[in-house]
Amino acid sequence: MTTEETQQSTVFERIGGAEKIRELVDRFYDLMELEPEFALIRGLHPTPMDGLRDKLYWFLCGWTGGPDMYVERFGHPRLRARHLPYAIASQERDQWLRCMAFAMQDVGIEEGLRDRLLHSFHQTADWMRNKAG
Repeated sequence: MTTEETQQSTVFERIGGAEKIRELVDRFYDLMELEPEFALIRGLHPTPMDGLRDKLYWFLCGWTGGPDMYVERFGHPRLRARHLPYAIASQERDQWLRCMAFAMQDVGIEEGLRDRLLHSFHQTADWMRNKAG
């Protein structure tokens, strides 16, 4: 891909579209459910997590420049307000980010794009913290 093509394409397109985002979201939640390392953040989520998988998928599609399915269904994401009922400190933020980093690697997202996404995810996840620690 040339520099011009990269600048004109959306992150959604660079990731591989809706199918790749669905794969990413499913891997993220699979890791959260399977790996003891992510038990803290798993404990913040209800069972089953099917609805959460869909919501993250819809959100990420729009956030990366694809179809804005989350906004069409629920309106503005209001991420911080929606997460205020859950105690989120640095440890929860870091577990979420590690889980997402592993998921992106596992589904084959290119390293440069992975780094860019992790930077953006970190900014958002850090903003979501609502308790000390």
